[in-house]
Amino acid sequence: MNAVRNLRVSVLDKEEVSALLLLPPHATCLLVLAHGAGAGMNHTFMSAIANQLASDNVATFRYQFPYMEQRRGVPDKQPALTATVAAAVRTAAQLAPGLPLFAGGKSMGGRMTSLAASEQKLVGVRGLIFFGFPLHPPKRPSIKRAPHLQLVKLPMLFLQGTRDDLADLTLLRPICESLGPQTTLHIIEGADHSFHVLKRSGRTDSQVLAELSSTARDWTTAHGAETSK
Repeated sequence: MNAVRNLRVSVLDKEEVSALLLLPPHATCLLVLAHGAGAGMNHTFMSAIANQLASDNVATFRYQFPYMEQRRGVPDKQPALTATVAAAVRTAAQLAPGLPLFAGGKSMGGRMTSLAASEQKLVGVRGLIFFGFPLHPPKRPSIKRAPHLQLVKLPMLFLQGTRDDLADLTLLRPICESLGPQTTLHIIEGADHSFHVLKRSGRTDSQVLAELSSTARDWTTAHGAETSK
């Protein structure tokens, strides 16, 4: 049975946010997982991917950003967001010191994790996983959010749908190629930014979720996670 712990994370020594550790009995690694801009750590997708990852022996540490914890509608400024990512990583490392550590998130959570990594704030993290990296605002193609990725010294896995309005693949592909062999772009055919697929695709959202999880599991194994016991 998976062990579930509700926890608190101290951010900048002045406030705390909620967190949730989901630890399967044969965990091979721990993924520190940040939520997107419009929904917190208990959003349907966040819960579903955490449970799917647990079935693939990947533990997760989900957490709230301060604005979500305080039920404010507008995200915190970037320094507060990246400080929260760093605090979550430190806390996760203390909770499971024996597990290889990875970090990432859904949409904005993934981007803030990459920004924290570009600032060398994620000590001990072996790689980053992005579930729908928000390269630009919806249907407004741009690469203005990409330059900091060149400063990230960690392996990165981008999980992106072909119908994602926040990541034009004609822009994202060359960016990933420019980041070198440590960066992997995995395309989910027919999926949108929420990883939803249309019925005519012949696939289900559950199948997409399983693909996301198994791809993340295999990638972490290739980058230092333990093999399943």
